[in-house]
Amino acid sequence: MLLLAGDIGGTKTILRLVEVSESESMLKTLDEERYASGDFADLVPMVQQFLTTAKTPVPEKACFAIAGPVVKDTAQLTNLTWALDARRLERQLGIAKVTLINDFAAVGYGVLGLESGDLLTLQAGQPKARSPIAIIGAGTGLGHCYLIPQGDTYGVFSSEGGHVDFAPRSELEFQLLQYFLEKHDLERISVERVVSGPGIVSIYQFLRDRTSEAESPAIARTVRNWERDDRTVDPAAAIATAAVEKSDRLCEKTMEIFIAAYGAQAGNFALQLLPYGGLYIAGGIAPKILPLMQAGSFLEAFTNKGRMNPLLESIPVQIVLNPKIGLIGAAIRAWKND
Repeated sequence: MLLLAGDIGGTKTILRLVEVSESESMLKTLDEERYASGDFADLVPMVQQFLTTAKTPVPEKACFAIAGPVVKDTAQLTNLTWALDARRLERQLGIAKVTLINDFAAVGYGVLGLESGDLLTLQAGQPKARSPIAIIGAGTGLGHCYLIPQGDTYGVFSSEGGHVDFAPRSELEFQLLQYFLEKHDLERISVERVVSGPGIVSIYQFLRDRTSEAESPAIARTVRNWERDDRTVDPAAAIATAAVEKSDRLCEKTMEIFIAAYGAQAGNFALQLLPYGGLYIAGGIAPKILPLMQAGSFLEAFTNKGRMNPLLESIPVQIVLNPKIGLIGAAIRAWKND
């Protein structure tokens, strides 16, 4: 069986052609291409070009992971003019079954297809078979989803856990909350405003504006350019890199706050689900700051839940290293979609 998997974003789209070996229940990648999404007026001509180049028959099933909400197999991409409808795609592409899913739901399915080399263990825990699985991932936002055992497989469910209230746990975090409230003129702050790429920049700005810690010229220039709407720079990446290299104390303090807040929210999510099947840390940030994630403050915040500490210490915690977990998940979803 041939499957088509896609990871569709406002900037780039990755398409992957997959062959399923039903006897061995394995997914084999036959071809993969990356496209600039803005170069195409719609997904259809992109897929047609991909299949023509690959010189392959039309796949039997397809699943596309969308960076945005999916309602009844339809999606309107935020940063593109594309309006996608699964039934229209079936007709125009000649594919018998097309499914659209949220990109973080695809990450949830992707967890089921990971290999040992795709993961780094932070806490071995005491895994239990046929138990819930939780996934949290900081990137542009803060994604959450979870898996519940259903028969011989798992059901994947989306969550908007990134939009729960940010809950400060120290005097410094209370000051950070107040800074955010005043800066954004809001009555509440979601945890996503702290635990995300933009959150890293906001924490840095807070420390810069409210403490006496000195800025380094290079980081200061990057952040100032970004504040002037120069989107060719990536201040979050610059701050994180400087923290990993221990070359800038202000960046180190920024990432200390970020990682503690990340661990605390992961612990909150775990308390709600008790995912003895494992908590997976996905998203683009964690693999880039592995030394900081492994230093101990993430797990300290994760397990620091009073009487519930023993429960959280028994939950396996792993970082997802494979950046294409969404494509893996889209292929699995297409395969399992009857």
